[in-house]
Amino acid sequence: MNITFLDTKTVGNLPNLHIFEEFGTYTSYEISSPAQVKERINDQHIVITNKVYIGKEEMEAAKNLKLICIAATGKNNVDLKAAEQRGITVMNVEDYSTSSVAQQTFSLILSLLNQTAHHDEYVKTGEYCKSDIFTYLGAPFWELKGKRFGIIGLGNIGKKVATIAEAFDCEVVYYSSSGKSRHDRYLRLEIEDLMITSDIVSVHAPLNDATKNLINYERIKLMKPAALLINTGRGGIVNESDLAKAIDEKLIKGAALDVFSQEPMDESNPLLKVKESQRLLLSPHIAWASLESRTLLLNKVYQNIKSFLENH
Repeated sequence: MNITFLDTKTVGNLPNLHIFEEFGTYTSYEISSPAQVKERINDQHIVITNKVYIGKEEMEAAKNLKLICIAATGKNNVDLKAAEQRGITVMNVEDYSTSSVAQQTFSLILSLLNQTAHHDEYVKTGEYCKSDIFTYLGAPFWELKGKRFGIIGLGNIGKKVATIAEAFDCEVVYYSSSGKSRHDRYLRLEIEDLMITSDIVSVHAPLNDATKNLINYERIKLMKPAALLINTGRGGIVNESDLAKAIDEKLIKGAALDVFSQEPMDESNPLLKVKESQRLLLSPHIAWASLESRTLLLNKVYQNIKSFLENH
C-alpha cells in the first residue's frame, strides 16, 4: 500500500506525522505545486492533502488511487464528481479545531476591545513613567458583561463561542444562513436585526452562495459605532474592501479577521492600507492551528484510513 501526504508543511512538524507509516510505504512532501501532483500520486493508493488540488486529470494519472483523505473539513480542493465517477473514496475531517478557533476568537476580541497592544506600548515606550497618576485612561474600553453577542453560523464552533460568551455574561443571538433554527436556547435573528442590535458580531459560517459577501458595506453601516466585527469563519464572507472603507470612515469601533478571500493575502489587499491600523487586527489563518488541534487532525485522518482499509 502506497501512501503520500502532499503538503505536510500546512500542518507543521508534529510528533504523530509519521503514524501513516503503519499502513504501508509512506512518502511525504512539505509542499506540492500543481505541476508536481500527477507525478507524485501516479502510483499511490492513498493520498492525503490539506490544500493541494486534486482534479480529474490528476485522478486519471493515478491508476491505483482508491482513497483521498482531506486533512481539513472543506472539500473544495477535490473534484468530488470525478472521484465518484472513478470509484475513489473521499474522506474529510470534522470537529478537530473547535476549541482552538473559539480560543483565538476571544483572543482577538479581548485584544481589540481592551487595546492590549496600545497599553503595552504605552508602558514600554516610557510614557507611563511620565504619568502623574497611577493609571491610564486614554484608551477606554467596555465590558462584555450584559452586551449582545451576535453569532453568524451556529455550528460546532459557533456553539462553543456562544458558551464562552455566556461565561462573560453576554446575551447570545444568532443568524442562520440556511434559515434553520439551530438552538432553542438562543434567539435567532435575521441578518439585519443581528447587525443592528449586536455589540459584537462574530462569523463562524461556511462560505457558500448564501454567505459570500454577506457582510458588506451596507450591513456594516447598520452596526453600532462602538461594535466589533470578528471573522474566524471563512474569507469571502466579509467583503474586505467594504470593511476597509468602513474602518476608515469609523463606522464601527474595530474589526479582527483570521481568514481572507485570498490566502496568503495579496499585497494589494485594502485591509493592509487602512488609515488607523490599531482598529484592525489581522492574523494569518491560525485560529484552527493549536498544537492539540493539528495533532487531533492527523489522528482523525489516521482513523479515516484505518476505517477505509477495514471495510475494503
